[in-house]
Amino acid sequence: MAFVDELTFDAAAGKGGDGVERWLHEKGKEYSGPAGGNGGNGGNVYMRAVRDLNLLARYRGEKRFDAPSGADGENSNRHGKGGEDLIIDLPIGSLVRNLATGEQYELLEEGQKIMILKGGRGGAGNAAFKSSVNITPEESTPGALGEHATFKVELRIIADAGLVGLPNAGKSSLLNALTGAAAKVAPYAFTTLDPNLGAMYGYIIADIPGLIEGASTGKGLGFRFLRHIARTRVIVHCLALDSEDVWADYATVRKELESFENGVLVKKPEIILFTKSDMVETGVITERIAEASVRGLQAYYVSILDDTLVEDLRKGLVAVLRSN
Repeated sequence: MAFVDELTFDAAAGKGGDGVERWLHEKGKEYSGPAGGNGGNGGNVYMRAVRDLNLLARYRGEKRFDAPSGADGENSNRHGKGGEDLIIDLPIGSLVRNLATGEQYELLEEGQKIMILKGGRGGAGNAAFKSSVNITPEESTPGALGEHATFKVELRIIADAGLVGLPNAGKSSLLNALTGAAAKVAPYAFTTLDPNLGAMYGYIIADIPGLIEGASTGKGLGFRFLRHIARTRVIVHCLALDSEDVWADYATVRKELESFENGVLVKKPEIILFTKSDMVETGVITERIAEASVRGLQAYYVSILDDTLVEDLRKGLVAVLRSN
């Protein structure tokens, strides 16, 4: 199933049931008084956060959600049954916008439930209109329509650390080595077309598809993947040591991070991770680590072929995450 991180759908809360005109029927007194019940309220529409990142893909063929209407009132002053509430499950991390009002909701915790549309109120039966001056009211009101709107959902993955870098910087291989994930790996750019997740000692690591110059304006795989970094606690900037100029690579990606949503991404804690250390001499690694230190950057290096380095990196990342 293809990964889906955007969805637009229409939703409507239920209509209120109609109030009715009814009368008490007593022996010898056909119309003893009003007895029409009120209509039931229409069902509300809620959204609820669940742990299922692939949930939006299952909604692709279902673009309309309707809550049930309330039942009409009945005789003997019985009110109609209210319509059941409709709950739309969405992945944790979803940002939901009401396209008509601009109102925005965020689902950040499992089980979080937010009402987004209110059901219509049930109409009044004729019993509700009885008074000292009108003991035989012949009126009732219809139920009100429920609220309706179009919503856009953007999924922003919630992870502890996000791996970013240019295409083919070794992020997917690294995720697999750190977490045992099964992200697709190949020796060419843009192998990763969807974000991948893995767990490391209880921490969630996200491999974000490779960024290129202009990604923040939609080039390459576009800015749609930048938003998946927005909720990560720590950014792990992956730089391939076999690159001709690792700091030019760093500047390219850093520029895209700065351009996204008023620079919110560059305010996050960041570490530098030099990948593919098996591809260069030890002296090159030492030089790059020193350059990072001069720039005030905390740096690590790793080769996925070296189990000791991978384990050292795990411990280093845990320490960083615990301190942030």
